[in-house]
Amino acid sequence: MRNLQRPDERISRAVECRSELDLRIGAAFTRILTMRFRERFGAFLGAKKLLSYGSCQFPTLGFVVERYREIQRFIREDFWRLCVLHTFTSPEPLPVEFLWQRVRLFDEPACQVLLDMCRASPRARVVNVTQTPRSKWRPLPLDTVQLEKLASRLLKITAKQTMKIAEKLYSQGLISYPRTETTVFPTHFHLPGLLQVQAGDARWGAFAQRVLHQGPNPRRGTKSDQAHPPIHPIKHATTLQGNEWRIYELITRPFLATCSEDAKGQETSIHIDIAGERFHAEGLVVTERGYLEVYPYDKWESKQLPVLPVGHTFLPASIEMLSGQTAAPALLSEADLIALMDKHGIGTDATHAEHIETIQERLYAGMTPERRFMPGRVGMGLVEGFDAINHSMSRPHLRAQLEASLKDICDGRRSKEAVLQEQTDNYRAVFLQVRRALDTISQALGRCTQL
Repeated sequence: MRNLQRPDERISRAVECRSELDLRIGAAFTRILTMRFRERFGAFLGAKKLLSYGSCQFPTLGFVVERYREIQRFIREDFWRLCVLHTFTSPEPLPVEFLWQRVRLFDEPACQVLLDMCRASPRARVVNVTQTPRSKWRPLPLDTVQLEKLASRLLKITAKQTMKIAEKLYSQGLISYPRTETTVFPTHFHLPGLLQVQAGDARWGAFAQRVLHQGPNPRRGTKSDQAHPPIHPIKHATTLQGNEWRIYELITRPFLATCSEDAKGQETSIHIDIAGERFHAEGLVVTERGYLEVYPYDKWESKQLPVLPVGHTFLPASIEMLSGQTAAPALLSEADLIALMDKHGIGTDATHAEHIETIQERLYAGMTPERRFMPGRVGMGLVEGFDAINHSMSRPHLRAQLEASLKDICDGRRSKEAVLQEQTDNYRAVFLQVRRALDTISQALGRCTQL
């Protein structure tokens, strides 16, 4: 307000270009898909009988389908590994598991041979002991994407509901603006005043006072939207309840954590040799808990190891061969999906939650009881139909190209008119290809909806 400037016209033109393209692309593809398939597949489309398409919505669905396919294609493999267990008795019993340096083998006879060698000459000798200082970094200042991911993973609150609550807290003056891509506080930001506001809280007031005494030292991220600071508390909340309190706490604790210090510890590694096979055990002593005192969402616990000099020998209590199977990846959680959208430039911090909600409203995907995304029959059919005509409408590349062109407008490298014409031509070619291949898409939808 003290240094008013003219709005950036290039950013305004990029927004206009995005709005026009999203409207034209969405309307054209939604209309042709709905008009062609509404009657045949109406039973699967819900009351609105709408087959919507959006250049962000469909890559979002594509991530869900691709993870499901990975799981379907996955072939489990048996593996075997060696494990050494021993309980050291001085000064008190301390059980230690030594892990195999080879990790695992997929050949059971070969693993059995190595087990027999170790059991034939079982004396273990300590060949190396290392001690290394370790740090566990405090969190970066909170942006929208990270808030959505934390709320989904830790609190089981959807991104859409998280942003609705955060906007209410903002309107009450309790937190800063919750839609931001910034992960660095400006150099002269009023951090001491914000910390002082929290110093009287019974849960984290003492920690806030220590940070004030030491001097706030916020960790610096690398992103800034040049519009809004990272999300942080402004006032001390005293009357919030339920999910509103949980979201406020999820904003306040990371703010206090990022202003404090990293956790520090000493890591010890003991390497042993048994008949030429190497095994190791890892231990940790946490010397300074730092930000962990106020941030319960991270775990970093001490794990004690005995003091063993190089050359020390002992007879292990057991040397075993254990079997297992490789495991398929899990279905995507909401936090996983938001991370993929952010990585590939699908949507913005303000729209991630909306795209995720849309694919569920359209019945393109649903949530399992474990809160992971499973593609629905129509969603699966549409993706397979587009794949059948060798087009990447459900992949992130088309949208990523569009976003790169919009950035060119913001940076002054290209005009709005040039980008609009180029992207319109690109999507017109895709539209014509889809129109010619509607029978192929229909067949894919038919196969998936009749499962």
